[in-house]
Amino acid sequence: MIVKDAFRFLIPLFAATAVSFWAGWTVSGVLLLLLTLFVAFFFRNPTPLVPADPRIIVSPATGKVVKIEHVGNVHKLSIFLSIFDVHVNRSPIRGRIEAIDYRRGKFKAAFNHAASVENERNIIMISDGRVKLVFTQIAGLIARRIVCWKKVGDFVEKGEMVGLIRFGSRVDVLFPAGTEPTVEIGKRVKAGSTPIGIILGITKES
Repeated sequence: MIVKDAFRFLIPLFAATAVSFWAGWTVSGVLLLLLTLFVAFFFRNPTPLVPADPRIIVSPATGKVVKIEHVGNVHKLSIFLSIFDVHVNRSPIRGRIEAIDYRRGKFKAAFNHAASVENERNIIMISDGRVKLVFTQIAGLIARRIVCWKKVGDFVEKGEMVGLIRFGSRVDVLFPAGTEPTVEIGKRVKAGSTPIGIILGITKES
């Protein structure tokens, strides 16, 4: 499955590829075909296996956990997405979107930890009535476009698509009081599927 945003790139690329082969420009045609296949690969959107347990917080992004730190009274977890990772972002919990704050900024490499506060980013807060979880879509050196398909007031299910970041990026998650991360630095995670934290004080049947 491919996200619909891909077709604005795939249609002209496919047309240019066809014209190149038709005109006998074999080298150009092959290069364009490879680029077309890469774009289709980049915008792939596999269906996640979302954990039913309401206590579990799932990863909003596919990539590698590169940092976990204690900031004030929250834990901050950072996930780095290479250009080869799935770039669809998904809701880490079930709840209502209470705030979306888009901020312009720089385009430092996403593995640079300064990117969390200096790069162009989109901050999303979701509340399930018990906790308010914040995650941030962060543009990188190559990624220059953050896409968010939701608006304030929308209700989202855990693992539901909320947006994407084009071509390499970073996603940060803030765990407020009443929650805690359950992954370690270096772990590979998948959007909508991999548990990265837990909501404390509730039962599995809540």
